Amino acid sequence: MFKGMFMNKFLTLACAGVMALTVWASPARAGDFDPEHKVVIQVSENDPQTWKIALNNAVNMQKDYGMDNVAVEVVAYGPGLGILTAKSPEAARVVSLSKQDIHFTACGNTMKKVERKTGKAPVLSEGVSVTPAGVVRIIELQEQGYAYIRP
Repeated sequence: MFKGMFMNKFLTLACAGVMALTVWASPARAGDFDPEHKVVIQVSENDPQTWKIALNNAVNMQKDYGMDNVAVEVVAYGPGLGILTAKSPEAARVVSLSKQDIHFTACGNTMKKVERKTGKAPVLSEGVSVTPAGVVRIIELQEQGYAYIRP
């Protein structure tokens, strides 16, 4: 009698343990994206060819590693801010890629400087976020384990 009760409790606990481990080890846990690879791409030049290379690098990393295995953030500051504006030759591509989990971040310091110089703030493409300082954002990402690329 005791042996049967012990076996039932043991099997129940064993099954619960296996289920808990399965959920814990699942890569699709909600809100817990921790990719194997993390990359920050710096864009600081007003050069459309460099912009294309930066975007190609981002896309190629997602293709090679798989979207679930890589986090990519493009940080633009100084003359490179142009890549993230609505008038950029790459604007449509930036919008499209931002919907494919490539993150785009504009430097707030650069935006303020442009506004002081021209009298109006740059209009950014849809899906672009703003950080207070682009260089600081790059440092923060590197401290979080992001690899640094500058095309």
